[in-house]
Amino acid sequence: MSVVSLETPRETGFHKTTRNCLQHIREVLLHHRWQDAAEYMASYSQTLEDTTANMPQLYAEIIWRIGTEILHHHLDSTLEDYNSFYERVKHSGVKHYLKVCLEHSFHLLVNGQFEDAKIQLSIAESWRYGKQSAGQSQRISGFLDYLIWCDKKATTSNEYDAAVNQEMHSYFRQSSVNLKEIMKLPGVWDPFVLSYIDMLEFYNDHEGAVKVLNDYAYDDSFPPNPNAHVYLFRYMKKQNHPLKKLLKVLKILHTLVPSHELMPEYCSLLNEGDLQKALGVVLDLLDYSSWRSNLDVWNHLLNIIKRLRMKKQWLKIFAEEMGYRKDWWLAIHFSTFQARKDSAENRELLEVKSFVVGAFCPHCK
Repeated sequence: MSVVSLETPRETGFHKTTRNCLQHIREVLLHHRWQDAAEYMASYSQTLEDTTANMPQLYAEIIWRIGTEILHHHLDSTLEDYNSFYERVKHSGVKHYLKVCLEHSFHLLVNGQFEDAKIQLSIAESWRYGKQSAGQSQRISGFLDYLIWCDKKATTSNEYDAAVNQEMHSYFRQSSVNLKEIMKLPGVWDPFVLSYIDMLEFYNDHEGAVKVLNDYAYDDSFPPNPNAHVYLFRYMKKQNHPLKKLLKVLKILHTLVPSHELMPEYCSLLNEGDLQKALGVVLDLLDYSSWRSNLDVWNHLLNIIKRLRMKKQWLKIFAEEMGYRKDWWLAIHFSTFQARKDSAENRELLEVKSFVVGAFCPHCK
């Protein structure tokens, strides 16, 4: 009788190296060190050469998702960098070919490269690979109708042109049907959602736009997607929705990404009522190296402290929010080395931090 081995296959040196590399990428992303992330990603791209069964597809998706995020945030990213990256990812595996084409097309569109965006859609439309290409027609049609609609909108004269407006509305209806069907499928459909919202907003269907964004953000069958909450917040803010609703959206975003660029704004909005929550948000931000020398964030903390110290429960509130930080927070932010650095680079920041440490730890001054 043969015995089936239940042991996990031994990890090769290559796999261990790539696993460690991915861990480094995650760490620098958490601290918004985009240049370091780009350098690690260049090394991690070697995983596409791995011949282990099913692994190249996984590596390709990781590179696509994380690489796109790095490009979006890296200050030196150019359109040529995006084009080169998307072309490489498209041909690294067939599983995501269509989605990458559509994402590439949308990126070209928002950067004013309308004709290049249509070319990318044409490439996607002609692509075939067994079951992987099944159902692509609806996605492409919806996005292509949107591109044509954009073109009609851009060329419409200031004077009322009934024919052009009728044609625009026809493409709007066609695109709406397809985009609605696409967004019924669980997944990350950011370009499609933004396209649909653009059209709904043009026709002043603000209620419909909010419903689409709410469904996209709160449908439990969809994967967690911070962008969905960002889109919802920004649209609701533009439409002057009540503060309570805005705070609800940012609360979830804070849970997903406590270091997000919208968190200082969340803190400002909380300052109008929930000071303890505002304190927690700003302390979370200062846990990340990318925010630790940000004067605006420290000023938020300073203002919160000034207002909280007027309350009898001030020390209790502070102790609750400091929690697990109490053993290391002062050492990170107020070391002798950090004080010299702040003194040389930003005297105003040094003064704000001096006030903060005096409030938190009077005997440390």
